Amino acid sequence: MPGHAKLTELVERREPLTFRFADDGLVPNNPRWPMLVYTGAVTLPDGVDPASVFEDLFSTNGWGDSWRNGIFAYVHYHSRIHEVLGIARGTAEVRFGGDKGEVLTVKAGDVAILPAGTGHQRLSSSSDLLVVGAYPPFGTYDLCTRAEQHAEALRTIPKVGRPERDPVYGSDGPLLQAWPEG
Repeated sequence: MPGHAKLTELVERREPLTFRFADDGLVPNNPRWPMLVYTGAVTLPDGVDPASVFEDLFSTNGWGDSWRNGIFAYVHYHSRIHEVLGIARGTAEVRFGGDKGEVLTVKAGDVAILPAGTGHQRLSSSSDLLVVGAYPPFGTYDLCTRAEQHAEALRTIPKVGRPERDPVYGSDGPLLQAWPEG
């Protein structure tokens, strides 16, 4: 696992791509804050477990409960917590924002930060896809996939507060400007 000094060397400052998605009736998305994508933000050197780089980076910035896997192949969202996805290996076509959202190609080194309510679905991927996900220190993980969950999600999404730190850049990261409080 890389130490803190090494982590700093592996992170490249990137302006985020921002995406806002409308409520499509199934996926509410987030009415307040955009999804952020940092393309090529993390260098993954040979000889280092790429997933551990993301785990350490997210943990250093207060985002925990990390997991390693892929992205579900069905439309889903989380109504009670934000999520960060670090692409540790491979590539994937992911539709963000629900059926009327946007399809993005994500690749190793990319990071997507999804505010609560943001739909996501893997449409295709390379066979070696490995994603590291993590969550801010507050909120409760849930998995929403059904229309019956929509009304409750509209009540819970606005209650999920802004994280204190950007999962990639810490206390001075772009997330803090893109997701204003109040």
